[in-house]
Amino acid sequence: MVLSLVASDQPVAANDSSESDGLRLARFDIDVTPPLGSEMAYDPVRRVDELTLRCRGIVLQGGEQPIVLCAVDWIGIANESHDAFRQRLAEAAGTTADRVAVHCLHQHDAPRCDFTAEQLLHHYGATDLGSLEGSFAREVLDRLGDAVTRAVQDSQPVTHAGFGVAEVEKVASNRRLLGPDGNVYATRYTTCRDPKLRAEPEGTIDPELSCLVFYQDDAPLACLTYYACHPQSYYRTGVPSPDFPGIARFMRGQDLPETLHVHFNGAGGNLGAGKYNDGSKENRMKLAMRVDDAMERALAEAKRFPVTAKDIGWESVAVALPPAPHLDEQKLRTTLASAQESEFLGAPAELAWLLRCRSGHKVDVSCLAVGDARVLHLPGELFVEYQLAAKKMRPELNVAMAAYGDYGPGYIGTEVAYSQGGYETSQRASKVDKSVEKILMDAIGQLLEAQ
Repeated sequence: MVLSLVASDQPVAANDSSESDGLRLARFDIDVTPPLGSEMAYDPVRRVDELTLRCRGIVLQGGEQPIVLCAVDWIGIANESHDAFRQRLAEAAGTTADRVAVHCLHQHDAPRCDFTAEQLLHHYGATDLGSLEGSFAREVLDRLGDAVTRAVQDSQPVTHAGFGVAEVEKVASNRRLLGPDGNVYATRYTTCRDPKLRAEPEGTIDPELSCLVFYQDDAPLACLTYYACHPQSYYRTGVPSPDFPGIARFMRGQDLPETLHVHFNGAGGNLGAGKYNDGSKENRMKLAMRVDDAMERALAEAKRFPVTAKDIGWESVAVALPPAPHLDEQKLRTTLASAQESEFLGAPAELAWLLRCRSGHKVDVSCLAVGDARVLHLPGELFVEYQLAAKKMRPELNVAMAAYGDYGPGYIGTEVAYSQGGYETSQRASKVDKSVEKILMDAIGQLLEAQ
C-alpha cells in the first residue's frame, strides 16, 4: 500500500490498480472551521476545540463530464452563495455547475452563508453583518478550488461500487406531534426536556442509513453515507462543532483511515433527536455512537459490484419553487431600511429568496446513478416524506437522498403540513408555498424514471 496525495489536511492511503474503463475518483477535504471572534449562525466563535468542521467530497471522472459531490459542516449555504460554491467546484473539476451537488449537514454551532442576503445588508447601509458577513466563506471558496484542482490531478481508478443499508436505532424522531384533530399540538425539537413529549412514539421517520461506496479492487476509496435527522444534540456554545454526525464520521475515519468518509443529511427537516435527547451533554456521544454503528454495519453489508464509467449517470432538472405568499417585498424592504441592525432577524434572507424567485431563478434537482443505486440531491430543509416517497417510486432500486442543498427556501413541507400548524411550516421558517410538494415530487419522479 502506498500513500496517495489527496487535497486534504490529512493524506488518504490508496492502492494502485489498473483503471476500469476510465472511471476515476478524486477526493478532497479541507478545514472550514471559522476563526476566533467570527460569527457563526447564532454566536461568535469563542473557542475552537479538537474536532474541526470539514468540507469534503469526491469528483467522479470518466465518460461524460466530471461529477462533484460535496458536503459541508455548516448550517446552510443559500442563494448566490450556493451558486458560487457550485461554480467554483465546477471550474476546479473541469465540469459544469449543473453536475455539482453541494449540501450542508446543518450543524448549528457552525457558519451560515448567503451572499445575496449579505449584499442586501450592504445596500441598506448595515455595518454589522453578523452571521451574513462573507469574508471567511470567500476564503474557503479559494482554498476549496485549489484543493479540488490538486485532487483531480491525483485521481485514482475505481473498479467496484457498493450500496449498503443499516437501521439507526434510537436517534431520529418526528418533531411534529399531531393531536386528534390532525394539527400540530407540540414541536419536539432536537433537544426536548419535556418527558411527556419524549414518551410519544417516534412518528414518521426513515430509520435507514444508506452508504454508497467506491472501491479500488477490494479497498474502499470513499464511503458516502446518508441519514435523515436534524444533527443537533446541544448548541449555542460558541464552539464550532460537527455534532454527533460529524463525530460518527470521525470515528469511521479512525477505523478506516485510508477511506474518505463523507456524510450527507437526508430529508430531515421535520426530524430530530428529541425523543432520545434531553439536552444532557453526554447524549452527544451516545447519539454519535449509534450513528457510527449504523455506518459500520451499512458498509459491512454493502453489495460490491464491478463498475465502469458506463455505469455512472447524472440527470438534473431545474425547477422554479413558488415563494411563500407571506413574503411581501415592500414590507421586507421597509424592515431593512428602518430597523436597527439587531432587529434585522430573517428579513435579509427572506427578501433574498423572494428576489431570486422573481428573477426567474430555478433550483437544480439532480440524481446520480451508479449501477442500480440512485442518489437524489434536493434543496432546503426537506420533510422526510419526500425521501420515503422517492424510495417507494422505484422499490427495485437502491435510493438515497441528500437534502440541505440550496438553503434559500428554508423548510420545505408537504402540502398538508402547511394546514397543520407547527414551526416548520410557519411564516418564520418556510419561504415556499404549499404547492411546492407537487413540483418537487414530479421532479423526483422524472429523475428516477430517466435512468
